[in-house]
Amino acid sequence: MESHFCSLNDSEDFNILISNPGEGVQIERAKTLFEEIRASLNNNNEEDRSFWRPVLPWGGVYTIRAGRKAISCIPLYVKVSLKNTCTIDGFLMLLYVILRDNQTFPREVAVFLGREFVEHFLYLMDSYDYTTVKMLWILDRMSKQQYRSVIHQAALEIDLFGNEHENFTKNLEDLMSTIQESLCTNWSCPARFQDFLKKTITISPPHELPQRDPIQSAVDQFFCPKIVLCQEFGCAGLREVSQRVFCHGPPPFVILNMEMWKSEELSYVPYHLALSQHRYSLEGATLFNKEEHHYSAAFQIDGSWMHYDGLRSDNLILLNKPPELLLLSSLVYVRCSDGK
Repeated sequence: MESHFCSLNDSEDFNILISNPGEGVQIERAKTLFEEIRASLNNNNEEDRSFWRPVLPWGGVYTIRAGRKAISCIPLYVKVSLKNTCTIDGFLMLLYVILRDNQTFPREVAVFLGREFVEHFLYLMDSYDYTTVKMLWILDRMSKQQYRSVIHQAALEIDLFGNEHENFTKNLEDLMSTIQESLCTNWSCPARFQDFLKKTITISPPHELPQRDPIQSAVDQFFCPKIVLCQEFGCAGLREVSQRVFCHGPPPFVILNMEMWKSEELSYVPYHLALSQHRYSLEGATLFNKEEHHYSAAFQIDGSWMHYDGLRSDNLILLNKPPELLLLSSLVYVRCSDGK
C-alpha cells in the first residue's frame, strides 16, 4: 500500500491523511507485522533464515497530488523520491519492535512524540506502508535543516544522507533528557548556578579500561557527580556538579551513542545495564559500515537475534548468534519491568 495522495503545498492535507488512516484502503490483517516476524522465528529452518517479505526497504517513492497553489504543476500527480534513508530506517525498525514488544511503552512514548504519531506509526508499519512511515517521520519529527531536498521538474527528491543520531536520536524530543545542577564555589562568579541539560546520551570510552564492564563504567561516569573548573570568563572557582537525573523519570528505552568507541574497546557488551536506579536490558543495536557509509540494525525477539539491512533483498534475517558488534553506532536498551 504505497499509493496514498496528499497535497504538496498544503501540509494540513498530509496531517488529515495520517490522522484518518481509515479513510484510505483498509488492509484486513489477522496479525501485526511483529506477530508475523515472531511466528517466522518459530517456523524457521536452516535453509531459509530470512523473513518472507522485505521489511522497510531502503529509499522509497511517495506519490502526491499537486495542491491548489501548485497551478503550474504538470502532471497533476507528482512524486517524492527518498534517498539514503538508512539514517532513519534502522531506528524506525527498532522503535517498532520496542513498541510492539512492550505493552505499556506506546503510551509512555506518546507523551513525548504524540499519541497520534505513535498510533499512525504502528498502523502504517503493520500495513506494510513503509514509504509513508518514512514520510511521517520526516514531516512530523525532522526539521528541514536536517535533510536536503531538490526539485527535478515535477519530482521532489529528499536525501537523508548523514548521521543517524542527527536524523533520529535528536528528534525524540525530551524522552531521554537529563539534567545536572551545578554551583560555583566562587561567590563572585557571574553565573554561580547553572543547569546542564542533554537530550541524548553519548558515552565516552574510559581512559583506562576498568576491570569491570567498560560500558557500565562509562554510563556511570556520564551520570555521576563531579567537581570541575568553572569555565566562566574571569572565574577561578570550582564548579560542583550534581548527579545527573532524567528530567521526566526513567524512559522506556535509551539509546547510547557509541560512535566514539573503537572495536577493541568493545570486547564485551552487557545484556543488562544499571541506569539511574533502574535496570535496562539490551534490545538491539545499530551498526555502521564505513566503506559503504551505510547503517543497519540488529534486534532480538524472544531471545533470537535478527539483522535488518534495508539495502538487501532479504533484508531481515535470523542470526545464528548475537551480531558481531564491531562497528557500533548505538546500543539500545529497554527498561525492565519490576519483575525482571
